[in-house]
Amino acid sequence: MAGLVVCVAVLLVAAVFGLVRRRTDGRLRARAAARTPASEAGRLVAADLGGPLGSRATLVQFSSEFCAPCRAVRRVLEEVSAEHGGVVHVELDVSRHMRLVRLLNILRTPTVLVLDAEGRVVGRGSGRVRKADLVAALAG
Repeated sequence: MAGLVVCVAVLLVAAVFGLVRRRTDGRLRARAAARTPASEAGRLVAADLGGPLGSRATLVQFSSEFCAPCRAVRRVLEEVSAEHGGVVHVELDVSRHMRLVRLLNILRTPTVLVLDAEGRVVGRGSGRVRKADLVAALAG
């Protein structure tokens, strides 16, 4: 009987976790730039990313070699950067950028950061980020 209770409890916890994960996966959250732990100046710079920042915004994607959702997110970010002037898409492999991964507390791939023109993080999302959320973050 105790085994059955444990089994039901584990299934219940797993179901709740799955529902919470489904609800939050891919949601882009706005972040206050002042609270973002990044480089010494509180922002990411071109040297951190290996290329120039966008004049309007930069979409930074942290991905890994075997991440299937990363390919879909890459396409969305490329579309958004092509459709909006001054927006640059930068993809970083987590295995090659461990300093940034630790500094920015990247826990899973894909993770997308929206940087303003000065390199401050103004939005963050994990999982399959929606195009509409990215466009809204760029507008706001």
